[in-house]
Amino acid sequence: MINADQRSTVYRHYVIQSAGRCRPGLRYLTRFLNTTNPLLSPPARSLETLAFEEEVRSPTESPSSIFTAFVLHGLLGSARNWRSFSRILASSLSSSSSPTSEWRMVLVDLRNHGRSAEIEGLSPPHDMANAAKDLANLVKSQAWAWPDAIIGHSMGGKVALQFAESCARGDYGNSVQLPKQKPDAEQLWILDSVPGKVSRDNSDGEVEKVLHTLQSLPSSVPSRKWLVDHMVKLGFSKSLSEWIGSNLKKSGEHETWAFNLDGAVQMFNSYRETDYWPLLEHPPKGMEIEIVRAENSDRWDVDVIQRLERLGADGSEGEEGKVTVHLLPKSGHWVHVDNPKGLLEIVSPKIASLSLAT
Repeated sequence: MINADQRSTVYRHYVIQSAGRCRPGLRYLTRFLNTTNPLLSPPARSLETLAFEEEVRSPTESPSSIFTAFVLHGLLGSARNWRSFSRILASSLSSSSSPTSEWRMVLVDLRNHGRSAEIEGLSPPHDMANAAKDLANLVKSQAWAWPDAIIGHSMGGKVALQFAESCARGDYGNSVQLPKQKPDAEQLWILDSVPGKVSRDNSDGEVEKVLHTLQSLPSSVPSRKWLVDHMVKLGFSKSLSEWIGSNLKKSGEHETWAFNLDGAVQMFNSYRETDYWPLLEHPPKGMEIEIVRAENSDRWDVDVIQRLERLGADGSEGEEGKVTVHLLPKSGHWVHVDNPKGLLEIVSPKIASLSLAT
């Protein structure tokens, strides 16, 4: 049993919510956890790990199988951005999977973002390689099985690709298992994330403008309204300004950032410079890489779209994995907000087959 003192050490924030409107017999837990759990991992292998949330859906109190999907947000985002969609996906997976299977969605705050920005020990360089290694350290520190699927949006998509590439190379040790969709195939979901280098010439520069603007501001601002009004005056849209404002947190009489801005800028530079075309052109045998491109997204050049379509048309050669490209209609870059129903219809059936195949 954990006493009050131990609980404050193990979990910075821990909540269990009841089933609410879930169908009869469905167990629904939401948990928010931070850093390493010393009761689950021996001190000798203690690691500074990421903050994360869990969404657990199970049709029974004693599931025979537990399946895990990691969900990775984009630049300047956090796990909370994906709560609504993850709950819908977990519910869909539970309904269409084996009746004795439990689905767990692990929503991660990547380094320098959300509650992970408060964790000391996530040392630089702040790049895709270390962001992916953080995921491996999280799995090891919590004594989990390796995830069955990884879903990454925007920058989180490149973190997912780096994780798969590092797993395939054996960078995380012999015990690692690639994310798998079914027993004979590993799978990643890459949501509106350009897999190659992102040239400044092929970008409208909006992200760079946002980052430059934020760097020009003091570390604390009077209020969220002040920030939104200030950014609108600088020419940014009201919706973008309000989203940036949602990343503020209260600090005394002022508001400060919920992310580590300098670290996030370094991660964006790494995101822009890394190239995973070689992985897509020669994926490891059995790996399925599912790329979702939003129909109205401004992130894609014609040349990149054509290159992806050629990869998708090639199919599997037996000795290599497969890349599949999906088009999400009626959606911009924010796929989980613009068309969550359409995204669910693409993602859920393939992931659900994991539990049906065991």
